Amino acid sequence: MSSDLSNEKKHARGQIIVVMVIFFLLMVTVTAWAAYYAIANRVELFNNDSNPRETLLAERIDRGTIYAADGSVLAENDESGNRVYPYGNVFAHVVGYSAMGGSGIEEYSKYDLLHSNIPFMEKVECDKQGVKYPGDNITTTLVPKLQQAAYDAMGYYDGAIIVTEVRTGKILAMVSKPDYDPAYIARDWDFYLNEDDKGTLVNRATQGQYPPGSTFKIVDVVELLQEHPDADTTYHFSCSGSFSQDGESITCYDHDVHGEEDLTAAFANSCNSAFASIGLSLDRREYMATLKRLMFNGKLPYDLPYNTSKLNLTTDISTREMIQVSIGQGTTQMSPLHLNMITSAVANHGVLMKPYLVDHRTDADGRLLEVRQPEEYGELMSSEIAAKLRTYMRAVITDGTATVLRGQSYNAAGKTGSAEFNDELNSHSWFTGFAPAEDPKICVTCIIEGQGTGSRFAVPAAKVVFDAYFND
Repeated sequence: MSSDLSNEKKHARGQIIVVMVIFFLLMVTVTAWAAYYAIANRVELFNNDSNPRETLLAERIDRGTIYAADGSVLAENDESGNRVYPYGNVFAHVVGYSAMGGSGIEEYSKYDLLHSNIPFMEKVECDKQGVKYPGDNITTTLVPKLQQAAYDAMGYYDGAIIVTEVRTGKILAMVSKPDYDPAYIARDWDFYLNEDDKGTLVNRATQGQYPPGSTFKIVDVVELLQEHPDADTTYHFSCSGSFSQDGESITCYDHDVHGEEDLTAAFANSCNSAFASIGLSLDRREYMATLKRLMFNGKLPYDLPYNTSKLNLTTDISTREMIQVSIGQGTTQMSPLHLNMITSAVANHGVLMKPYLVDHRTDADGRLLEVRQPEEYGELMSSEIAAKLRTYMRAVITDGTATVLRGQSYNAAGKTGSAEFNDELNSHSWFTGFAPAEDPKICVTCIIEGQGTGSRFAVPAAKVVFDAYFND
């Protein structure tokens, strides 16, 4: 009897030990996972509004400096700890502000700016003197010369300009208007929230939503050439100034009659009639797949806040709606950032490089801590289609709607757009393009709100930026 009791006790002890071991292993696993998660997601956790760590760090670390690509200061703390912005309104939306919740690079990089990687002994010296540790500094990809050119080119008009480096994805300039002075954001905060009816705080380059108008014909051509690779030589259309099908009709801009056109001429002339016909001829399912690959209704490879472009295309879309889709009208909405990405892919043999703003991070003594390397997002179109598109976009400059850019020291290529809104009473002025056409270096996308045709306003604005880059 005693033997059985002893065996039961041993069995119970064994069970207890097994449970304890399992519990211990579970605790180790959970702890390890939590530690890994905290490290892997440290920036996201730091940026969480419920996390008070930002406030605590700001009490002991002097927020780091934001530099332009040429070393110019874009944002820094003065001796009193106030945040100052030497360029005022010029970099307002892209650099952003650190007060009132933050925006732009100030918000995106606050984890780095509020951490200090100076050597331990330097921290000890700061503690002795009773001063804050100097935060890490970041250097952006932004080029002040191009930023100023884009800012000046916009003048008093509302809209946006974004300039990217084709082969790397570096964002060289990003302007949005109307603008503000980030140094006074706290003072003017109530006005912007309650009285401003212009959406001044919205970065129109990344968060603006506009009908793309005729710039969308780039997308039409991608799909056409995918379905019909020989369209480059076989396409033919006779433009009478209007096009009708199934009781629906459309006219070319200003009722222009373009006559006999091949694909190059139809694109250069931005012929609505031709592209309405093209749109209706395309396979809906294949076009939907292409739109998905071109990132419509989906995520963009961009780290800062942006709005998703929207396009409603279904297999049973009506003739009327399809005509509107074909010319970038109707319910289609697109951001300048997204259009710039597609244009950059055309310039880069069909491959999109992920756009980025922060180039590298250093400590307060200038020691390099981290460098961002250019990264491919993927192929948006074949290199063959991209090459043909570059030819068509060059024809827009030489023989089409953007002749303001003709005869320059650089050979630009691009596409204009006039995007109707407000019941067709007004139009946004678009241009997107790159230069040189034979070896693209930069891509420029510009929208001027409510100012009519792309050739009248957006093209001259883009020319100012191209001139600043190539005619230094």
